[in-house]
Amino acid sequence: MLGKTADTVPRPRSGKNGRHGAHRLLANESGATAVIAAILFPVVIGGMGLGVETGYWYLTQRKLQHSADVAVHAAAVRKRAGDQNTAIETAALHIASKTGYSPVVGTLLVNTPPATGTNAGNRDSVEVVIAETHPRLFSSVFSSKPVKIRARAVAQVHGGSKACVLALSKTKSGAVTVSGSTSVDLTNCNVASNSNAADSFLMSGSTAAIATDCVYTVGEAVTTAGLTLKQCAEVRDYAPTAIDPYASIAEPANVGTCRNKNVGSPGNSTTLTPSENHPSGVKAMRFCGGLDLKGKVTFAPGLYIIDGGTFTANGGDIGSTAGVQIVGSGVTFYFANNATAKLTGNLAISLSAPTSGPFSGLLFFGSRTATNVSHQVSGTSGSVLQGALYTPASAIEYKGNSAATDGCTQVIADTVTLTGNSTVQSTCENAGTRDVMVGQVVTIVE
Repeated sequence: MLGKTADTVPRPRSGKNGRHGAHRLLANESGATAVIAAILFPVVIGGMGLGVETGYWYLTQRKLQHSADVAVHAAAVRKRAGDQNTAIETAALHIASKTGYSPVVGTLLVNTPPATGTNAGNRDSVEVVIAETHPRLFSSVFSSKPVKIRARAVAQVHGGSKACVLALSKTKSGAVTVSGSTSVDLTNCNVASNSNAADSFLMSGSTAAIATDCVYTVGEAVTTAGLTLKQCAEVRDYAPTAIDPYASIAEPANVGTCRNKNVGSPGNSTTLTPSENHPSGVKAMRFCGGLDLKGKVTFAPGLYIIDGGTFTANGGDIGSTAGVQIVGSGVTFYFANNATAKLTGNLAISLSAPTSGPFSGLLFFGSRTATNVSHQVSGTSGSVLQGALYTPASAIEYKGNSAATDGCTQVIADTVTLTGNSTVQSTCENAGTRDVMVGQVVTIVE
């Protein structure tokens, strides 16, 4: 045994099995993969979370934009109806809340007219801006500031056409009535009734006839074969409420020295000139207990206050020297304390409203508290009434009997009755009046 070597440690085998073992050791990466996965997994999850959060904010913004759109449409509808800013804002907030907007996490601002954008300052437009603040989710790792989301929309009231007869009553039957042996031709204008009654517009009698561009009623209409519509195929039932264009004009103060109500004499001419200062800035003249005209009476420009009683005239024979003629330019007659107008009979009337100033366009101005009053107005074939006969709480019976070929006449009252034979013109571009718009639509423009 002495011939054996002292090296008894086995030598590594260089054979086939030894080589495979080395390769298996070098190829074993399971531990490294686990380490890499452990490092990347939070990053992947975080990225997915950020993506989901971003999508959530986009969805929230879209919902907020929807709220702004429907809110501004509701606000513009109320504006079209003549509501003031408080009612417009209430409508916008109410509708926005129905779509998921919550004032707890956001604010809603209504601007009439819009404060920004291409329609800034446009008085026919409304702007709604909604802003919300939300806490961050996954992105709070990068920033502690809350996420602010904003949506804005602008709606505009536009289109439509002009009316020259408007009944403001919201409920009365026959708010606009065409009755008796009547033939009325309304040129360049429409008839509108804000009443929701089933006979909001009423034609009574087989001989009643009226020709107009179109008839708009909040309620329904009862018509006869005597109705001629020039610009529409049928009556526009269930139409939006028409705005009272003079609602914002304050009533004149009922002040001044009481004058004798009897003015003029048969066969003579009389001129009245207001000389007293009035809080409105317009020279005024006040008649207490009515105003009774005889002969030819000319009214100089100014404000004429009829404090109680009746504004009347005895027409007589217009062809004689005793006939009554009423003439005036730039005049406004204000009816206070249930005063009434009864200008009937064979009168020659040529009156026009001021074209500027606090009572621009107003020929007659009835008090808004005179709820049980009826005014009667008629004239001869040459009579002209230029301006608005505006009695928002009182009735007007417009007897007509005139055939004016030009001019501007508006009849705006609680209720309107049209009788007689007349042609009413509504060419009001230079008359100082305000437009009575009907058939307007609401469109979201921004």
